[in-house]
Amino acid sequence: MSLKIAVQMDPIERINIKGDSTFALLLEAQARGHALSYYTPDRMAQLDGRLFARVEPLTVRDEHGNHFTLGEPARVPLDTFDVILLRQDPPFDLSYITTTHMLERIHPKTLVVNDPAEVRDAPEKILVTSFPDLMPPTLITRDLAEIKAFRTEHKDIVMKPLYGHGGGGVFRVTREDLNFGSLYDMFAATFREPWVVQAFLPAVKDGDKRILLVNGEFAGAVNRVPAPDDLRSNMVRGGSPKATDLTPREREIIARLKPTLVNRGMIFVGIDVIGDMLTEINVTSPTGIRAVKNLGGPDAAAMVWDVIEKKRRG
Repeated sequence: MSLKIAVQMDPIERINIKGDSTFALLLEAQARGHALSYYTPDRMAQLDGRLFARVEPLTVRDEHGNHFTLGEPARVPLDTFDVILLRQDPPFDLSYITTTHMLERIHPKTLVVNDPAEVRDAPEKILVTSFPDLMPPTLITRDLAEIKAFRTEHKDIVMKPLYGHGGGGVFRVTREDLNFGSLYDMFAATFREPWVVQAFLPAVKDGDKRILLVNGEFAGAVNRVPAPDDLRSNMVRGGSPKATDLTPREREIIARLKPTLVNRGMIFVGIDVIGDMLTEINVTSPTGIRAVKNLGGPDAAAMVWDVIEKKRRG
């Protein structure tokens, strides 16, 4: 079975193929004989209700500095593709949200992965709050009195942007930290939306585990251990990837999440677990495929395409 596939992503010349999950998905699709095309979100257009993009045929190679070739661009109706991979990275802003409204017009006739309406309605730091018993104490607000009361109760807290990504803007604020007022002022001036405030989890020193799920099933995991001088474990912030196994608690978390993810059409998801607490459900552009495979874990890219091909055959 050969599929016509378009990938909506950030500029391909800028990606780091060593750890890029979108690139891993493209390599697997090409190996299976699928025809690839590429476009960036700024090339989309909606005319009289029909969705177009200026796309370029794409060939990929696992070679640093020589990882892609593009063909001649052409204006193509996006509903003529079998599959579109929605893979541009956050920020999850109005530009991102607008693309989900556009793609919703062609899904599911053209299978968009992940479902654009569900991506829009369930960003990572919002969807996770549907499972409060699996999470650390979590507050979503921009109200100073609420944050002060939460800090008084939990003493040691973490503040981060609600729609942030990659560990950007994540701060730990201890009970005695005199920078709290200035940090609040900075957040208030920088972000219009609420923020996420969570009880600090000391277990983060042992790692923030990224667990990949495909159609709600376990597809590999990597433990991201923060550098000694940093709170954040994201690999783009210096976190070190380590091989890991699932704990019974993590298997319980996965079982709890599966019905929601499947019902929402979330084919590829990455969840984050610190200690025994679920902290995020990443649905926009999850990462970790190459790190997991490099550490001897499952090939999540192959699992994703197995699911997509099955859906297209159906």
